[in-house]
Amino acid sequence: MISAALVDLVRCPDCTAPLDRAGSAPAMMCTACRRTFDLSRGYLDLRPSTTFAEQTKYLEHELHADARHEAIAPPVLGSRIRNDMLRRFLRPGPGDRIVDLGCGNGRAIVWNAATGAAVLGVDISPYFAPEAIEHADLILGDLRRLPLASEQFDKAWSLDVLEHLSEPALIEMLREANRVLVPGGALFVYTHVRQNGWPAAGVRAVNRLASLCERLGLIDLRQERLRKSDHVNPLVDHAHLRRVAADCGFEVERITYYSPVVGAFFENVVARMVERWMSRRAARRLPAAAATDAAAGVREARRSAQARVRRGGLLYWSLRGATALMKLDLLLFGRVPTGPFFALLRKPHSPPGGAS
Repeated sequence: MISAALVDLVRCPDCTAPLDRAGSAPAMMCTACRRTFDLSRGYLDLRPSTTFAEQTKYLEHELHADARHEAIAPPVLGSRIRNDMLRRFLRPGPGDRIVDLGCGNGRAIVWNAATGAAVLGVDISPYFAPEAIEHADLILGDLRRLPLASEQFDKAWSLDVLEHLSEPALIEMLREANRVLVPGGALFVYTHVRQNGWPAAGVRAVNRLASLCERLGLIDLRQERLRKSDHVNPLVDHAHLRRVAADCGFEVERITYYSPVVGAFFENVVARMVERWMSRRAARRLPAAAATDAAAGVREARRSAQARVRRGGLLYWSLRGATALMKLDLLLFGRVPTGPFFALLRKPHSPPGGAS
């Protein structure tokens, strides 16, 4: 959707001037450089006219061949862990104006609609879910040049994004996030550094089990490898995180570490086994012409699983039970420094070194 509030918040990605409606056309126009921006698809295309050399693989169709972006099911497993931590750290609520930086298909916005916060999503990839397009303000834009007015958002979140950026791109992104936040505003992030703690040995053991299961034909991890193939992992360790955050105008106010040992077992082994079984069953029901498409069975299995989760019932509550067990990772290892982490970055009320 395109709300009146969105019109007031957006800026031209090229010259930073305000935008206005372009007459009766489904577009907006920059009031200074007169460039027009399409909004006919239900989201506003505010990509800069100059393309950055560094681009994410999430722009490639192959990464979306399993159609996971097409629908939004209730959060379970790792998605539930991340969303629960988001709510615990950021506490979104009525009156908050929030920007989701790297919103993907918009699912976190939909999951948090009931909080009453006004959330706007920005992503460089146009694979938004129809449900998100219908109910949320969405922008197709680059996080390194946010097409948004300065100091307009109380809070922001960015999930599974920072590890896809080089260090220069990460610094550009964080500085832009700082710019659009009000003084005292907060940014919640989930990402990881390269240096792992001792609990990572358990995660590696589970991943070796998953590789064995794949060799035996019990699971298929090709899509997951493709999705992680552009991980750059720019942050070396948590000291590096704090230096980069400070360089971008943030203080690391709070951090919880996440070593998903139990989580890796459920997500990389058990869930993948179920998905493999459902994919094979779905492939047998497909027409002969579609059966030659290797991803067709996975797409049908995901659509079926998402529909069943939305209806509730045995599958949904089984996944909720597994999610509860996965929270043991936070209870047991949440204070042990390791690669993956949840953090709250705070923009000070006054610039570093300035008057308080």
